[in-house]
Amino acid sequence: MPETTSNVPIDAIFAGGIGILGEEGHRSGIFKRRIDGEVRVAADGIVGDQHADRRVHGGPEKAVHHFATENYAILASGFPPVADALVPGSLGENIATVGLDECSVHIGDIYRAGSVVLQVSQPRSPCWKINHRFAVEGMSLLVARERITGWYYRVLRPGSIRQGDVLERLERATGRFSISEFWQVVSAHVPEVDDMLALIAVDGLADDWKRRLTERVRWIRERRATCAAASATTQAGPLHR
Repeated sequence: MPETTSNVPIDAIFAGGIGILGEEGHRSGIFKRRIDGEVRVAADGIVGDQHADRRVHGGPEKAVHHFATENYAILASGFPPVADALVPGSLGENIATVGLDECSVHIGDIYRAGSVVLQVSQPRSPCWKINHRFAVEGMSLLVARERITGWYYRVLRPGSIRQGDVLERLERATGRFSISEFWQVVSAHVPEVDDMLALIAVDGLADDWKRRLTERVRWIRERRATCAAASATTQAGPLHR
């Protein structure tokens, strides 16, 4: 496992407009370019950074995407034909660093870089666009399986950042859930209700995930109650007059 720390320099910052993805002509904001100099960060993210589908990308709860540069080596080993294309920025992230990863970063952690204060709100959910970006099958599955999704920040204090600024952890979240542990709970076939309730209680987890997990807890409890009632009826046997 690579060495991690709570304070790391920002190696690169990326932003971009809308591009065309694959022969199908899908619009996507995954194509980013490296930004030199000072970058303004507003409540919705880096000023000038665009998203094609704001239902699933961008907005206050997904304002800034951070991806660990170390993860590209894992992707390159899984997809040698496109290894040369797997470089920082190519997965659509806004921030690239070495030294922070999905095991060391926790939901709710608060960081400062430049004059900006950020809070980890949720992981990125890998989607089909990753496959189309590199014209391969299965890359999004590898990202999910290895839990190397990166994570999103919400912006607690807008301001400016630049390459070379130190990303300093100001506050460690009280919850136990790293990004990797989040996925361990959420991706379980039948998650433990207590784990989901603990995750819901984490201060800083995105509201959408709190809602989705709350609905899943309710469904599991209702399902178990139904099964228990059916089992009790079966064990009681038929009534005889």
